[in-house]
Amino acid sequence: MNASSALRPTAITQGDAAGIGPEIIVKAFLSQPALTRHAVVVGSPEVMRRAVAAVARVLPAAQDLQVLTLEPRPWLNSAWTQLPPGVLPVWPLQPVPADLGLNTRLPDWGQVSPLAGYQAAAAVMQAAQAALAGHVAAVVTAPLHKEALHAAGVDFPGHTELLQAQAATHLGCAVTEVPVRMMLANAELRTVLVSIHVALRQALEAVTFDNVLQTLRITHDSLSRLLGRAPRIAVAGLNPHAGEGGLFGREELEVIQPAVQQAVAQGIDAHGPLAPDTVFMRARQTGTKRGEFDVVLAMYHDQGLIPVKYLGIDEGVNVTLGLPFVRTSPDHGTAFDKAGSGLASESSLVEALRMAQKLSEGLGYPA
Repeated sequence: MNASSALRPTAITQGDAAGIGPEIIVKAFLSQPALTRHAVVVGSPEVMRRAVAAVARVLPAAQDLQVLTLEPRPWLNSAWTQLPPGVLPVWPLQPVPADLGLNTRLPDWGQVSPLAGYQAAAAVMQAAQAALAGHVAAVVTAPLHKEALHAAGVDFPGHTELLQAQAATHLGCAVTEVPVRMMLANAELRTVLVSIHVALRQALEAVTFDNVLQTLRITHDSLSRLLGRAPRIAVAGLNPHAGEGGLFGREELEVIQPAVQQAVAQGIDAHGPLAPDTVFMRARQTGTKRGEFDVVLAMYHDQGLIPVKYLGIDEGVNVTLGLPFVRTSPDHGTAFDKAGSGLASESSLVEALRMAQKLSEGLGYPA
């Protein structure tokens, strides 16, 4: 059975084996059997069995969860789609190359490990390649640890850059030809970032006419497909009070406003630059009030992420816009301090799975 006729799974990468990723995956399979019915974990069966044991100390029902190792190319055999409840299917990674010289012992909980970094990256690449080939419907990534990636010699600062490189290789083009942006979303707020994992000084340098306009185009195109209509985009200023007419900086007058004007001329429903200390409140959606905007364009990482995480990190979801496949992730890190306790919440991962399912079906989130 080929990929076009078989039911395509959602691939969940295990994340850093020393962090909470494997445990929250186990808890998601326990608490959301319908949602995880057609999901497969990309990672190490040994890592997932240890996670089951850790969760079982808190939730005895986990003892009955069976970790099943799938064949190397599970989409060629539809048997995995008929698995009974209580099974956690794992699509195993390739063996660690001996010439890397990595200690292959299972990494300790909560410790930076080159092996954990290598396996986390390998899981992402394996899942991304399957998505690019059309074998999986979406990729949901559990948290990885940037220091562990570096220790493993992985030359990418995070998921977004790694996935972008995989897409560029698949398409046979330069990374710059696959522009991507990070969107953080929960039930109340969406925000898209002009720059991602760079130092603050570099983030300021990244606020250019071309980068702002490109981010507006990616946001417009992506959310138009998800919402079924053009999104209302608020553009945050860079400086306090959006520069106050040039008193607190001229980026708004010389860079951001011209980019917004160009976007509007191209048919994009963009507004700003607006004062960053109030624009997120104006865009927030609550049970009794619809926000003025569908999304806020933030100029740098923390400007956009702090409001979303403040509203509820357990419900926040990270979406990579601009990739040729669906990718979501929970909006938190590896939480080394909780790793191995079985106490970490799976809520954000569950929301990432829900969003991936909706996005792969062409639906928007939130409505």
